[in-house]
Amino acid sequence: MTSFLRRFSRNHGAMLGMVIFLGVVFCAATASLFYEESPWSMVASPLVAPFTDASLPFGTDMLGRDLAAGLLYGARMSLLVGVVSTVVALLLGIAVGAAAGYCGGRVDDLLMRLTEFFQTIPQLAMAVVIVAIFSPSVTTIVGAIALVSWPPVARLVRAEFLTLRQREFVQAAVVIGQRPLRIIATQILPNALSPIIVTASFMVATAILTESSLSFLGLGDRNMMSWGFMIGASRTMLREAWWMSVWPGVAILLTVLAINLIGEGLNDALNPQLRKRGQ
Repeated sequence: MTSFLRRFSRNHGAMLGMVIFLGVVFCAATASLFYEESPWSMVASPLVAPFTDASLPFGTDMLGRDLAAGLLYGARMSLLVGVVSTVVALLLGIAVGAAAGYCGGRVDDLLMRLTEFFQTIPQLAMAVVIVAIFSPSVTTIVGAIALVSWPPVARLVRAEFLTLRQREFVQAAVVIGQRPLRIIATQILPNALSPIIVTASFMVATAILTESSLSFLGLGDRNMMSWGFMIGASRTMLREAWWMSVWPGVAILLTVLAINLIGEGLNDALNPQLRKRGQ
């Protein structure tokens, strides 16, 4: 762990991404402390320009809602959907990939054909259909994003299992009579975690973008503020009130950029034999 942290800290981009990401997490965690009122509440005159009122640093929208409150509460929605949907997708992808890679044969063929079927459908289009059918809510959004995100994880885990199941320590576990589930959980999976962790970091960023796209299209949870909703609601006011779409757009940009930088740092730290870019 010490050597991992040392390698990770040497990546300045990853450290910058970590600082930004922790800032987003702090904003999401303390949103109710800074803004006790609902982000849907009308607190001032409509279309107050940013930096003209100290109590409204980012201005207001066309209904007089505080954009700063919307940004902080929107961070909760983005992080919640991004993290939870990634965890669900990882569990599903690891289960499918592990079964396919360890069992092989017909089980492998069946599971990979199922995986390929999901990969042939555009992710955003499939997520839109699922959310539209089951009505927009946090649960359906998380489920839809997880359902379209697991195939790459399954293929990655399958490839790792196909490589590792031939190693001596796995064969030794088979010889001494360990059950397949125990071999998978204690012998193979721990040695395949590095690429899975790196992939998971990028999946969080993709999930945040997908949730923002769904909210922009009007398929977000109407009870929770979202950055995508803020951009979608302001698309008719681009000329009159540019700040309504710029601030949530910058929030999405910084969050996704930070997670991608962290992912690259994890890749370098978990694969020290790889040369850093530019060397």
